[in-house]
Amino acid sequence: MTLGGCEFVGALVLLKAKMKEASLFFEEIRMELPLWCFLYPSKISPVKMKKVEAIIKPFKLDEVKEALSEIGIHGMTVSEVKGFGRTGGKKEVYRGSAYVVDFVPKVRIDLMVSDDQVRPVVNAIAETARTGKVGDGKIVILPVEDVVRIRTGETGMDAL
Repeated sequence: MTLGGCEFVGALVLLKAKMKEASLFFEEIRMELPLWCFLYPSKISPVKMKKVEAIIKPFKLDEVKEALSEIGIHGMTVSEVKGFGRTGGKKEVYRGSAYVVDFVPKVRIDLMVSDDQVRPVVNAIAETARTGKVGDGKIVILPVEDVVRIRTGETGMDAL
C-alpha cells in the first residue's frame, strides 16, 4: 500500500507523537530503575549473590577451608590482616616485660556465593572457627551486584 502526500505526512506526525509518548514513558520509568539496568541492559534482574567476609584466628584457616570444601565451596581469597575489637588488643609477656599488642594477627577469608549458599557457608565458618574465647572473629555478608571473570568476560554465577 502506498501513501499519498497527506497520508504520508499524517502517518509521520502520528509516528512522531507515539515516539514522544514512548520517550516520556521511558524517561518516567528511568527515574525508578536502579543503575544496573543501564549498566547491564541485557539483564532484567540483578544477580542474586553475596560476598561473605570472615575474620578468623589464623590457626583455624585449614579447618575452615576443609569445612567449606565439604559443602562444595572450592574458591576463596585469603589475606593476612591485623586488627582489634572490644578488648583493644592483648597483653603479651616477652623476656619478662609485659606489653600490649594493639593489632592482633587474623586471617580474612573472602567468598562470593549464590544467595542459597549463604547460610550453609556462614554456618560452616562459624561452627569451625569458634573456640568460645574472645577474638574468634566476625562474619560479614554483603550484596554483590555482579561478577565478571576477567579472562573470559563471563558474568554472574558463570563467573564464580
